[in-house]
Amino acid sequence: MTPKLRQFDIAGLQYKAQQWGSEAGHPVLALHGWLDNSASFSRLAPQLANLNLVALDMAGHGQSDHRPGSAPYNIWDDVADVLAIADALGWQRFSLLSHSRGAIISALLAGAFPERVDKMVLVEGLFPEPVSSENAPKQLADSIRKNRELGDKPLRVFADLNAAVKARTQGMFPLSEGAARALTERGTVPVEGGFSWSTDQRLLAPSSFKLTRGQIHAFISAITSPARVLLADGGMPKLYPGFTEAAQQYPQLEVITLEGGHHLHMEDQAEKVASYINDFF
Repeated sequence: MTPKLRQFDIAGLQYKAQQWGSEAGHPVLALHGWLDNSASFSRLAPQLANLNLVALDMAGHGQSDHRPGSAPYNIWDDVADVLAIADALGWQRFSLLSHSRGAIISALLAGAFPERVDKMVLVEGLFPEPVSSENAPKQLADSIRKNRELGDKPLRVFADLNAAVKARTQGMFPLSEGAARALTERGTVPVEGGFSWSTDQRLLAPSSFKLTRGQIHAFISAITSPARVLLADGGMPKLYPGFTEAAQQYPQLEVITLEGGHHLHMEDQAEKVASYINDFF
C-alpha cells in the first residue's frame, strides 16, 4: 500500500505527512516518537482496517520544517501543531495512534482538549518524565546552554545511506535493519560528502521546562476518551520500573503488555500490535 503524501502549512512552517487508508475511514492522526518520523507507521499502517490514517512528521523531524530561531522543542508546542493540522483536515473529532514521545503529546492533548479526541491507542508512551518544581531554574539553564552548544555543532555526515542505517540500528533503542532503513530513508538529506540527518539537532536539548508529577496527574486525569496503552515488556516497563503500575491507576486507560522492544510496532510484533489496534478502533 503506497501512502499519499500530504503537506500542511501551519503558522509559517510546512509539515509533511503520509496518509494511508480511505478518506471515508475513521479519522486518525498518527504521531511518531523522538528522533523518528512518519515512517514509524509504514509497516503497521497497511495492516489497519477502516481508518483514514494521517501520519505526521512532527516539527524538526523527517521532512517537516525545523522550528525557527533558538526555540527549544517543547511538547506543548506540538499539541498546538496537532490541533491546527486536525483543523486543516476538517476533523472536529478524531482519534490518535501514537508512539513514545508522540504518545506523551497525545495524552496532553486529550487532557487539555477532551472534546476533540474520540479514542487513543498509545504505544510505549504516556507520561513525560517529571521534575520537581525546585529543579525548574536548572532545567531552564540546561536547556539554553545545550541549545547554544548544538547550534554551533557541525552535522554528522555519513558516506552513504547504508552507513546511516547502521548507525540508526544502534541508537538508544536498538532497531532491526528494516526498521532503521525505513526511518533513515525519510530522515536523511543528501549533503556534500554523503548524507546527514534531516532531524533538527536542537531536539537533543532538554525542554525549557518540564511538568511536575502533580501537573502530569492533572492531564492524565482529565482524559475522557477511551484509551488503550500498549507496552512492550522490553520497553518502558523495563526502562522505568513502576511505569505499568502507574498507568493502571487511571480507570480510563486499558493497559496491555506485549512481548517486544520499544519499537515493537515496526518489528516482527507489528501484526500483533495491529490486531489490538483494529479491535479497539
